[in-house]
Amino acid sequence: MIRAMIVDDDALVRLGLTDLLATDKDIDVVAQACDGLQAVERATAHRVDVALVDVRMPGMDGITATARLRALPHPPKVITLTTFDLDEYVYNSLAAGADGFLLKDTEPAEILRAVHLVAGGSAMLHPAAARRLIDRYHAANPPRATAAQSLLGRLTPRERDVLALLAVGDTNAGIAARLAMRESTVKAHVSRILSALEVTNRVQAALVARDAGLTG
Repeated sequence: MIRAMIVDDDALVRLGLTDLLATDKDIDVVAQACDGLQAVERATAHRVDVALVDVRMPGMDGITATARLRALPHPPKVITLTTFDLDEYVYNSLAAGADGFLLKDTEPAEILRAVHLVAGGSAMLHPAAARRLIDRYHAANPPRATAAQSLLGRLTPRERDVLALLAVGDTNAGIAARLAMRESTVKAHVSRILSALEVTNRVQAALVARDAGLTG
């Protein structure tokens, strides 16, 4: 069972997302919060697996909340929610440790899929929107590129292949199919990649790959 939390200052949004997640027998909404501070308190009390967090909220916003949630002893995975797919706050939330983002008008089935993917250790990056977002707010930076290339030097050729597919949003199952590997082997490679790149999730690994020029 995936233990989920909804974080949004709009009560109607919280109710709608809660009702949606309740249609999936494998998801249990164990907490709701109206701002970032309450989200941290609720996540501490309820041991949340996946938090859907609005970016723009009064008080502690979603970006700060994401960093605080990811710093907990038992950190939940975080999916940020936003109205705009090119909102700079979304990039900041990904850099803070979110495992992906969704637009608030995302199809219900895709929201449910995102919760399952992130709970399973994958990232939820809408390929086109994610690429535009990274292009716009993660512009070329020579020192950062040099550092990223140095980190990539720690990877084996096969791990670089896995990272290249991970960076464009492929799931573990998709990577396994494309590289003719077992999914368990892909998971092992991803774990090693995150450690070697000194990052905490797939989104941050994708940003390193982008900086290093591994993706176009």
